[in-house]
Amino acid sequence: MRLLGTISPTRPLLVVAVEEEAAHLGDALPVLLTGIGKVNAASALATVLARGDRPAGIVNLGTAGALRPGLAGTHEIATVIQHDLDTAVLHQLTGRTYGAPVTLHEGPGLTLATGDLFVSDEDARERLARSADLVDMEGYAVATVAQRAGVPVRLVKHVSDEAGAGADRTWREAVDGCAKLLAEWVADADL
Repeated sequence: MRLLGTISPTRPLLVVAVEEEAAHLGDALPVLLTGIGKVNAASALATVLARGDRPAGIVNLGTAGALRPGLAGTHEIATVIQHDLDTAVLHQLTGRTYGAPVTLHEGPGLTLATGDLFVSDEDARERLARSADLVDMEGYAVATVAQRAGVPVRLVKHVSDEAGAGADRTWREAVDGCAKLLAEWVADADL
């Protein structure tokens, strides 16, 4: 975890997993680098918020794999789910729901599936495509921590690969270009 800049109640906090995705953001807004995965993202953001630092909002920026053919570009997420928590079985066992979908805004938008798995095989991609449009490794954790803390949150993802065979190679080749486009989104957004 690394916080770049100072958190202010009048500005949003940009939350990004790795330096490669934050490479072109500059220093106009504070950036929290969480590390990869749900545990790193949740613990980093919760630690910062527990210190009493309250940004005006949280914007989780990052790359994502496309689960549907032809899906490209930068997208603001409407709903985020966990793909590696067996919510149905846990409900059967306990009678309680853990890991319910998180709605970020009403209306049209994409669904993001978050899990601690870098999706790089066709079987996983096909399974996830039944319930989501994109896949990442931090979005659900960031959204959950922000909502529990009462801080407005947005998830903005740029498609880096097709979450199938070769996605690891494609991500490495695409991440800098994705980082530039995410920085352009930040510059053009009303944050």
